[in-house]
Amino acid sequence: MMTSNPNAPPPDAILLQMLMAPMLEKSICIAAKLGIADLLAKNSATAEELAQQTKVHGPSLYRILRMLATAGIFAETEDHKFVLTPVASPLRSDVPQSMRDFTIMMGEKWLWDAWGEFEYSVETGGAAHDKVQGMGSFEFFTKNKEAGRVFNNAMTNLSLSCADPIAEAYDYSRFETLVDIAGGHGILLSRILKANPKLRGILFDLPSVIDGAPELLRQEGVSDRVDLKSGSFFESVPEGADAYIMKHIIHDWNDDSSCKILENIRSVMKSDSKILIVEMVVPPGNEPHPSKALDLMMLIMEGGKERTKEEYATLLQDSRLKLNSIYPTKSPYSIVEAVRN
Repeated sequence: MMTSNPNAPPPDAILLQMLMAPMLEKSICIAAKLGIADLLAKNSATAEELAQQTKVHGPSLYRILRMLATAGIFAETEDHKFVLTPVASPLRSDVPQSMRDFTIMMGEKWLWDAWGEFEYSVETGGAAHDKVQGMGSFEFFTKNKEAGRVFNNAMTNLSLSCADPIAEAYDYSRFETLVDIAGGHGILLSRILKANPKLRGILFDLPSVIDGAPELLRQEGVSDRVDLKSGSFFESVPEGADAYIMKHIIHDWNDDSSCKILENIRSVMKSDSKILIVEMVVPPGNEPHPSKALDLMMLIMEGGKERTKEEYATLLQDSRLKLNSIYPTKSPYSIVEAVRN
């Protein structure tokens, strides 16, 4: 039986605060898009000074910043200037763990429009985004270049935030060749290769994505150890590698589509090859975890899902694979290791 804390706010006050959360989120997104954190990293400033630099309405910007300060995102001084805080620091564009691009994406109209049809997803299980836009999200990002740019930048943010923990959490040195399936521009593969000097990599993604990879691979210093290959994982993937890694791929798809991807990998892997699925694994019970919120994002955007350990075991079994082990990382992500059944 739950016990109450006599000093806790009343339930209606707690519920009201939760209901106001979208206003806080949108305010954070607007501040990120305006680059407020970058400006305050240089000097403290009043809302009016910030408004002049960002060409927005000063009194309205002040009201946003005042509210953000109550959540520890920026702080207002006695002389009505705003300063950067630790919680606001990831909104900067020039820090290693920047979340600015991901935050900008979270405020985009196309995403909020999908949330506006959340009930459709709950009622039907279908992707609300498809209902709003008349097409799947990946087709939408291909046809709408600015939305695609925002999405790709956001995914790079996420990859940068977890690439090193993923590279540290697993022994890749046992392999000679690692294929990164739908690996984008290769940030995760680069970090794994840098931590394992004898390993070679194959970066596999759609042609339009692979075209943007060489510059990043050069910057990371691993371009001489990476082969670039393009195609669709629904058709085929590079064959004969020691291991295949996928980050944030399986959660995009329902079970039938996920099985198709996994079966295509199984068909070309060696008998002792490994499949490494990098995703958030949903913990049991009432434990808070980012996977439980991300799961709803997958529902409205892709019709995909985050999965529990048991759901991964079933999905892999249906794909004639076996869950071998799950490796946690120093991030919300885990590495689900699978082998041929």
